[in-house]
This record gives sequence, C-alpha cells and structure tokens, in this order.
Amino acid sequence: MNDLFTWAALGSLTGASAATLLTTNVIGGLIGPSADKARKWIALGIALALSYLTAAFATDAGSEKWIIAFFNGLVIFSAALGINQLPPGNRQATPIQLAQGNEPRFVRSWA
Repeated sequence: MNDLFTWAALGSLTGASAATLLTTNVIGGLIGPSADKARKWIALGIALALSYLTAAFATDAGSEKWIIAFFNGLVIFSAALGINQLPPGNRQATPIQLAQGNEPRFVRSWA
C-alpha cells in the first residue's frame, strides 16, 4: 500500500500531475466521447483543487499561500497536459494506436 499514492506524493508536483491526468482520463472514459471537450476544464479543476487542498494543510505559511496555490495549480495543470514542452513546433506527433472500430484503446488524447 505504501507504493501507491500517499498524501506526501499527492503534495508533490509529480504526484499531483499524475493524479490529475489519471482522474481526468478516468472521468472522461466513464462519460464517453461527449466529455472530450470538457477534459481540459476537468483537469484544471482537479489541479486547482489539489493545489488548494495542499495549501489548506500548510500550517506554517501565511495568507499568501492562497495566491501561491493558484499558480501551483497552473503548474500542475500544465505538467499534466504537457504544456511545459513548449514550443509546440518542437514536439513530435505520436501516432495513436486504434483498437477495433476507430476508438482509441484506454487513454485518449485530450490535449
């Protein structure tokens, strides 16, 4: 159980980004293709929620922690989306393996 997500892992950039990506893909997979346009907004909401939740537990920080939490949420969102790989011209397109019928297998691109 200690090898999976922990509270300390969720408080890190890597853990929060992974949780944002996984949660968004699971919610989008449950809702179906109609949620594809909303995935970015779902990811932003989850990233901000994780960031503000972490700030709420930070007892040694002052009132500026809420402003910092907003920007940390944007960092989590951009790491989960891969926006930190700018400029887009330097990214190489990854071919999507299609399952039977033209539907991507488990994880669909929502970026």
